[in-house]
Amino acid sequence: MAQIDTGGNKKKRASNVELNVVPFIDLMSCLTAFLLVTAVWTNLAQISTKPKGLNQNQENIPEDTTPPVNASVLLTKNEIWTGLTQGDQRQIINTNEQYNWEELVTVLNEYKELALFENRQDIEIAAEDDVAYEHVIGAMDTAIFSGFSDVGFVDPKSLSVQFKH
Repeated sequence: MAQIDTGGNKKKRASNVELNVVPFIDLMSCLTAFLLVTAVWTNLAQISTKPKGLNQNQENIPEDTTPPVNASVLLTKNEIWTGLTQGDQRQIINTNEQYNWEELVTVLNEYKELALFENRQDIEIAAEDDVAYEHVIGAMDTAIFSGFSDVGFVDPKSLSVQFKH
């Protein structure tokens, strides 16, 4: 127990106040435990993304080699666009304001089976401004489920594939 002795003069009685610090210690131990649990949970729940797309600081590719084929996914309010930098573009139309994740898995698995993606794990995902955050995370989860472990989130204007919609 902590004590505060106010001393006092002879006219007033000296008061001796005892402070109970046990509730303060309980509060601090609870806050410390909460801090540690949330710090670990936040670290486990994050998705690591790397900047991708056009105009990024990439290693200089020698001019005599052809650039690698990139896979891109664009989420709009009503559609999912997928494409490769060498011509393949597909449109997945959503039904009842629900994104068709199963069809996206099918398309991404087809891309994964191409010889161009034999040892590749990277994909670019972009979303327009009116797309909800949960749908962006759904697209990232779908890409990871399809075998693309290196997921990059980019601005729609810097996608490697420029969609015609």
